[in-house]
Amino acid sequence: MMFLRQAAANLVRRIRFSTSPTAMSSTPTRSVFPIPSLSIAGKMKLSYKFGSGDYTWSMNQMNHYLWIVICGNAAIILGINANPVFAKDISTESSFESSAEGDGIIGLRKVEDGSVISNIHTSKWRIFTDNGRDFFLQGKIEEAEKLFLSAIQEAREGFGERDPHVASACNNLAELYRVTKAFHKAEPLFLEATDILEESFGPEDIRVGAALHNLGQLYLLQRKLEEARVCYERSLKIKGRVLGYGHTDYSDTMYHLGMVLYLQGKEKDSEALIQDSIRILEEGGQGESYVCIKRIRYLAQIYLKSNRPTEAENVQRKILHIMELSKGWNSLDTIIAAEGLAMTLQSAENLKEAQELFERCLDARKMLLPEDHIQIGANMLHIARVAMLNCNRLRKLDISGAISELEKAKDLLENSIRIAQRVLDKLIKQKVITKGYGAPGETRRDGRVALLILLQSLDALGHLEITKQELQESQEHSPVEAERALFQCISAYREFGAERLISDFPEVKGQYLSCLKRLISYSSTVGTQRLKGETLQELEDEIKHLEVEISPYRKQKN
Repeated sequence: MMFLRQAAANLVRRIRFSTSPTAMSSTPTRSVFPIPSLSIAGKMKLSYKFGSGDYTWSMNQMNHYLWIVICGNAAIILGINANPVFAKDISTESSFESSAEGDGIIGLRKVEDGSVISNIHTSKWRIFTDNGRDFFLQGKIEEAEKLFLSAIQEAREGFGERDPHVASACNNLAELYRVTKAFHKAEPLFLEATDILEESFGPEDIRVGAALHNLGQLYLLQRKLEEARVCYERSLKIKGRVLGYGHTDYSDTMYHLGMVLYLQGKEKDSEALIQDSIRILEEGGQGESYVCIKRIRYLAQIYLKSNRPTEAENVQRKILHIMELSKGWNSLDTIIAAEGLAMTLQSAENLKEAQELFERCLDARKMLLPEDHIQIGANMLHIARVAMLNCNRLRKLDISGAISELEKAKDLLENSIRIAQRVLDKLIKQKVITKGYGAPGETRRDGRVALLILLQSLDALGHLEITKQELQESQEHSPVEAERALFQCISAYREFGAERLISDFPEVKGQYLSCLKRLISYSSTVGTQRLKGETLQELEDEIKHLEVEISPYRKQKN
């Protein structure tokens, strides 16, 4: 037992979708293993610090749970994976180490206490699991699903119905269903895995805590908040007792519990948990990690939604400071951090600094991205909005200065419109949007963002022309420019709205609704030739229809 405890203390942690045994030795290896993220194409980089027992890691997409290894009586199940590790003799250790490095797949070996059995079913279980993992990471979901289903069956026949290896197989398939949003299929598998682990190791075992965290993630995605809260609270209690209250995995569950409490309206409790989860990472030397920055951003969002702009600004300045030091301005991460701060400054009417940051972001983006990239168009839209706010400040003091700000904004908006239009035309021409949900996720995002930027820019241009007419009271009013911009907004939505892939998006529909309302309001004020009779009634009916459609989203957002 002393040897097992010593070995477990030094063991390299392993992760889901892996069946290769790991060597049990006093000198841990430094192998780095990929962890599948919520996006199948996601990649993660990990670095381990041995001796202290901690680790640092970062990833380019969403966080995935890193399993903790705790020693059992004879075999160690890693997290809820089926990766038995034995501490019996040197020959067994070396064989396992070879397999861990990918030199071949070996069968499970029977140890003296009979805790692991080697037979045809256990061998098939291992092969099905390895191949299923590989297909999953390649995005071949149907093939992976079939293999994971077969792995469950082989685990049941080879190890027994209530063996932890079955829990591992259930978890792997449940993860696939969670990623593909087949939640109704994932939940019973996660529950079965958790029950088996609890039955095998007891309700306070760390493996049970890890499984509960996973189940909590599923419930959080489904917005089953009370179920998620119960899972996370149980997981947090187990992790705190076993790992300690300063452990990064403890802080991970703490953060997720904070998210749940926030969604339940318990803002003070949520804020305290998220702040503590950030503090743990910072004290562990991970204050500049992707995970920590993500949590700080979430805290800033809480402050903004709670109408606490000063606290949000302070948090966002902290993020920008970290990014500037770690990555410099030759990084889109730094640009995004600066842009977030600029938007907060803009809402707080600190227009001078907001404009300076937006302009710096634009200069940096032009160095890093193609000239017609949609991010550049969005950046121009931000600067145009600040110029329009400057116009409002000047209109009672300096009419010529106010008009000058409008002209500056108009140039920016026209460029933003041109870029967004070009992106959408390109996607339609390539027919990547019309392929439906089989189109790449990045392509769908590009289409949605481009349509949103196009509608926002046209709406802003219409508003700009209306403001310009108001400032030029001594000149003859001409509704043509304002009307043209707002009708272009309608045309753009209807042209690309045929592509449900990008138009069926709450933000897009909300912006289109804003365009319609502005056009009708403008028409009732100055009168137009194009908006009369049946056309006016059609638009009013469309407004009512859109308001009904996006009402649930607005309630959820608030």
